[in-house]
Formats: sequence, C-alpha cells, structure tokens
Amino acid sequence: MLMVKGVPYSNATQIPNPEDMSGILVSENVIGVVHDHFITFYLDMDVDGSDNTFVKVNLVKEESKRAPRKSYLKPKRHVAKTEDDARIKISLYDPYEFHVINPKRTSRLGNPTGYRVVPGGTAASLLDHDDSPQLRGAFTNNQIWVTHYNKSELWAGGLYTYQSKGEDTLEVWSKRNRPIENKDIVVWYTLGFHHIPCQEDFPIMPSVSSGFSLKPVNFFERNPILRAAPVSEEDMPGCRAVC
Repeated sequence: MLMVKGVPYSNATQIPNPEDMSGILVSENVIGVVHDHFITFYLDMDVDGSDNTFVKVNLVKEESKRAPRKSYLKPKRHVAKTEDDARIKISLYDPYEFHVINPKRTSRLGNPTGYRVVPGGTAASLLDHDDSPQLRGAFTNNQIWVTHYNKSELWAGGLYTYQSKGEDTLEVWSKRNRPIENKDIVVWYTLGFHHIPCQEDFPIMPSVSSGFSLKPVNFFERNPILRAAPVSEEDMPGCRAVC
C-alpha cells in the first residue's frame, strides 16, 4: 500500500508551490509521499568451507604507449583485511567486482575457488546520517558490508528497529573492525531504489522487481554447460532445409 498524506487540493493546478510538496498528488486530496525501498540480504556463503576472504577487484584504466590504442583496462585485487576495508559504496565510475574466495582451495589452474556478488538495483539514502530514521537504518549507508560471523548478528537494523536509536545495527557491529581475512564471514548486500509516486501507484503499488546474482568465479574446473544435453531437438546444432 502506498504511503500517503491528506492535502486540501483536488487538482495539481491548485497547489501554489508544487516544489515545496513532499510528494505527488495521486488522487483527490491525497499525495503519495516520496520514499525509499531497501532490502538487505544476509549472505553466509561458506565457499568450500567456512574460512573465506572478501576480495574487491577494481577495474583500473592504464595509459597505453602503443598507438593507436590510448588506454586499456586491468584488474587490481584488494583483499579486505578488516571489516572497515569491506565497506562499499557502489559507484558507476569506480567499478568493482566483489568476490568471496577460499584461498586454501584452488582449481587445477591454481585459482582460488570463489563466488562473486553481482549487485542489482542500487540506491543510497539521501537523509542526514544523524536523522533518527537514518540512525536506525544506518545499514543503508553502504551497499555492501562484510562482518565476522556472529550468531547474534542476524538483522541489519537490529532486533527492535522501530524502538531503537541505532545502537544495535550493522554499522555498529562493523565499527568493531574485526579481522575478516580467512575467517567465517558474512556479506551483507543492500538492494534499494528511490520511489517518486505517481497516479498508477495509488492505492496499491504495481510490482517493481529487482534483484542480484551470485555467480561462480573459478569454482568449477571448466565451463559447466559444455557437453550438456540439449533441452529439446530445436536446440541441437545442424542444418535444416527451409521450404
């Protein structure tokens, strides 16, 4: 259900200063309030065992001295030693891959086995960090966090989010800055999007979908679909006459 607020206006032309409104007129005398959606996923992955390491793989541009190419890309790996190293704010112009690996287990080519977290919908809260809702929702200050596993740390907003003052949240746990290299770790990914309501959202919002992926990275010895049986005859390679 859309979060709404009553107003004395039944038409947008009656609003004297539309830019001062905290939402959009979605029905007579009703505005839909601008808001955010955030969903935090708790990923206790245990790749080939419980002792894992979080690796940020940054794409770095290098200048090329060979004409006609002027630049090229190369990966730069950074192993997160502590929880503070693994606080991630996703940026379009600072691209990373996020790998959870087991350095003690390697493939036949010597690569550590792992999985990568592929983010989906990404949004950052625009509220002041000392605003009361943001103190409780401080887990939205970063899109990715990594913490040392603790069985009591299950909910990013703490056990009693609406009754708290932000004293029991993912951000508080992460500030302990525990070592996370080759440890039993948990990756927290927060998917989010901003929502400016429109008439179609009232009274029940249409479904909006988003998600993320977990994909193997050097986990299998070879491409897992090679020599896989075709699903149907149409999937089989071959030449056919067309009439």
